[in-house]
Amino acid sequence: MSDLTHFDDAGRARMVDVGDKDITERSATARGSVYCSTDTIALIRSGGVKKGDVLSVARLAGIMGAKRTPELIPLCHPLALTSVAVDLTVDPDRKAVDIEATCKLKGRTGVEMEALTAVSVAALTVYDMVKAVDRTMRIGDVRLVHKAGGKSGEFRGE
Repeated sequence: MSDLTHFDDAGRARMVDVGDKDITERSATARGSVYCSTDTIALIRSGGVKKGDVLSVARLAGIMGAKRTPELIPLCHPLALTSVAVDLTVDPDRKAVDIEATCKLKGRTGVEMEALTAVSVAALTVYDMVKAVDRTMRIGDVRLVHKAGGKSGEFRGE
């Protein structure tokens, strides 16, 4: 288990000590999608959802989710995020609401979990806001697409 940083030599979970790491600028971008029916996509685009503006509410929920990541993921460090951007776009051809979140900070550990949490919470919020009209929705494709900063350098996915 020594290759996994969140386990000690005895296999017990631990929070990684980042105290000796350099403070660097770090960023991470994640993406995901909520797949809906054609009617649901049209409803979201028209602003006709009874609970309100789906994209605006989901954007705010994603930002809040990024900020609360260490409360949800047990071994994540509390971080002083300097920026969280969450963008949602509707793709009627794919019948999807696409979500992208980018988190930034100057610190000793990365922000991948915060970006992934932002996307996940935004997706769950979209689901919650339109579940009354579409029980066939599917959340998927949540993944890290870019990471920069820190000892391991840059990562590009996709």
